[in-house]
Amino acid sequence: MKNKALRDKIVESLTSILPIAIIIFLLALTFTPIDTGTFVLFFLGVILLIVGMGCFTLGADMSLLVIGEKIGTAMSRTRKVWLIALISFIIGIIVTVAEPDLQILAEQVPSLAEKTPLGNYLLILTVAVGVGIFLMFAMLRIVLHIRLNILLFIFYGLAFALSLFVAPSFWTVAFDSGGVTTGPMTVPFIISLGVGVASMRTGKGGQDDSFGLVALASVGPIVAVLILAIIFRIEDVPYQVEALAEVENTHGVLGQYLHGFADYAVEVGIAVSPIFVFFLLFQVCTRAFRLRQFVRILVGFLYTFAGLVLFLSGANVGFMPIGREIGAGLAKLWGGWLLIPVGMVIGYFVVAAEPAVYVLNKQVERLSAGAITASSMKKGLCAGVCLSLGLAMTRILTGIDIMWVLVPGYVLALGLTLFTPPLFTGIAFDSGGVASGAMVSSFVLPMAIGACNVLNPAGIMTQAFGCIAFVALTPLISIQILGLFYKRKTSKIKRNFLTVEEFILEYEVK
Repeated sequence: MKNKALRDKIVESLTSILPIAIIIFLLALTFTPIDTGTFVLFFLGVILLIVGMGCFTLGADMSLLVIGEKIGTAMSRTRKVWLIALISFIIGIIVTVAEPDLQILAEQVPSLAEKTPLGNYLLILTVAVGVGIFLMFAMLRIVLHIRLNILLFIFYGLAFALSLFVAPSFWTVAFDSGGVTTGPMTVPFIISLGVGVASMRTGKGGQDDSFGLVALASVGPIVAVLILAIIFRIEDVPYQVEALAEVENTHGVLGQYLHGFADYAVEVGIAVSPIFVFFLLFQVCTRAFRLRQFVRILVGFLYTFAGLVLFLSGANVGFMPIGREIGAGLAKLWGGWLLIPVGMVIGYFVVAAEPAVYVLNKQVERLSAGAITASSMKKGLCAGVCLSLGLAMTRILTGIDIMWVLVPGYVLALGLTLFTPPLFTGIAFDSGGVASGAMVSSFVLPMAIGACNVLNPAGIMTQAFGCIAFVALTPLISIQILGLFYKRKTSKIKRNFLTVEEFILEYEVK
């Protein structure tokens, strides 16, 4: 049975990853010729991504989603607000502190590491505490019945106010941190946690509150990192482009991947272990899972571990070098303007290869009883990320300040919350954090760095970085627009103008 389930997951991951792999392959054959060693790394990376994503999604279904919902339900039953807040804070820290994408971002800020004895770990701890605090706010919002858009207005307003006191060169780091934090480990657990807590509420409000935890957890790192920059008075964030490792033969390819497997096995082990220990403590205290369920969850953890190791190795060893070379190659053609259409095409397909996107789409389809399909969610996300990478590449070519995009973008996104059904507001702002995951960090960002290194080497931190922030922004708008279409559609269906949430509830009952 598990073999069939794994096979189905691998087939699904194949359909998600194959389009972006074909695009990169065609670019390597036409506009941006790639050396043989880099191409072999990429080819093996595609295989690892497909198998790794299949194993991870199966493991997440068997373990992370089940545990999160059960813990969320148990937290709600306690009815103790202080206990819910404390547990949420602890969970936010332990699921964030070893997120692989966060480790990569921390290494890009050497000027901060030099200011404290903690080095890169200061940024990691700051982001983790930010997620912990804002996850606590997110859980209390559900318990106290506070509308999500009210908190979004307050916290994003705070973030942009704090940015006035931070050097422009650090804005990209702060807003990128909000995107990389919600990666493949944190998203499944946090989403299912919210579903568990919201399930204890009755009425349409409970379904609205199933989403929104990732949204607030994404704001926490932005605010925390901006405060950190103010405290340490960070004014300049230099970036040194490292030379790519040269791979001349199959022995070199094998060496690169063996090194990658070892590194990511350690990173993923560190990332999974706090959640695993928390699960064991929860089981000892509550006996929530029967023996058969307990064993199934253990097997799920193994699938999750193996899948993430394979996926991250394929993404970072196989896709990062070719991303850098394609970016540099496109920048040398026709003044670099080919970057915009290519970036938009890549953006449309790359989001489908994110493991966390799969988890979110499935949860949305399940909780809406099929009224909001995974297919429509996927199309909305693809359209948003397509636009975001077009903007990111335009900014590299023109040097536009990141705030000229982020400020009007968030004003529009927050303004739409006044008209969009609350359910879609939560889904949209969750989607922003989910879309900016491992594939964006390991392929899109290196592509932007490669292009900027050719066109404007001094502006890498201010122009190349920030593309993750754009990827986290545009789905907020595209998914809410999708929500407005659903609202209009359901209004036509229901002559008494029921809201989309009431329609979904009625649909679910039938």
